[in-house]
Amino acid sequence: MTLSLDPKQQAARTWFESLRNRICAEFEAIEREAGSDASFIYTPWDREAAGLTPGEGGGGVRGVMKGKIFEKVGVNVSTVAGEFAPEFAKTIHGADESPAFFATGISLVAHMANPHVPAVHMNTRYLVTSKSWFGGGADLNPPLPREEDTAHFHAELQAACDAHDADYYPRFKAWADDYFFIPHRGVHRGVGGIFYDHLECTDDAGFEANFAFTRAVGDAFLKAFPPIVRRRMGESWADEDYRTMLEWRGRYAEFNLVHDRGTLFGLKTGGNIDAILMSLPPMASWS
Repeated sequence: MTLSLDPKQQAARTWFESLRNRICAEFEAIEREAGSDASFIYTPWDREAAGLTPGEGGGGVRGVMKGKIFEKVGVNVSTVAGEFAPEFAKTIHGADESPAFFATGISLVAHMANPHVPAVHMNTRYLVTSKSWFGGGADLNPPLPREEDTAHFHAELQAACDAHDADYYPRFKAWADDYFFIPHRGVHRGVGGIFYDHLECTDDAGFEANFAFTRAVGDAFLKAFPPIVRRRMGESWADEDYRTMLEWRGRYAEFNLVHDRGTLFGLKTGGNIDAILMSLPPMASWS
């Protein structure tokens, strides 16, 4: 990658990549505990756009593992820059003044083999247009919800939020409930979590505060999700449970293809197609 990054951009990129490493190591450890030797396969990619030479617009690394516990999990990191297409620029915070952008972040989706283990999504990102800001969040997506798991997941995210601003958790939880909703089905995609965006960095202090919160969200994910996996991965399931999971995955696919803003952002900015669509489940069904 030939992008020239300023200190803030480099700090964000370095953090997202280090978080990727910690998450992938933890997920591989879970596979080892289950007697599996599955590991992540990493595939680098360059952003493709008209007039760009390889690496000029940045790129990323797609990490995918298919194992005994994680039927399919993707953990992607990317750092890209360039210009938005004029019409798309109108939809991006701060891009109406100039189409130039920089973006770095991590995106994760895990689909599990056992219907009792929830699927999960997490991403955090740092974007720069005429403004700069952090965004992200995490949400739990169980085919067969369990109150204990939902409470644990939300408690870890709330602790991360409360340490930075007492208003964050109720505000960002409500935002997730509103965002992760499938209008044509009239149902939520899962049991929620938090979603935040446009935490603007108007000065150095703003950058440090919002970056610290974004790091806390990443740390909270590692406290929230792996314990749930370990709690449920050995449970037995019936054919009916598996059918329920496949139908639920269909709903998940519908949301990501029709409503997810991250999917659209990747497709509109020359991202790697396989990395963008790694969020889709390996198998799904529609009745």
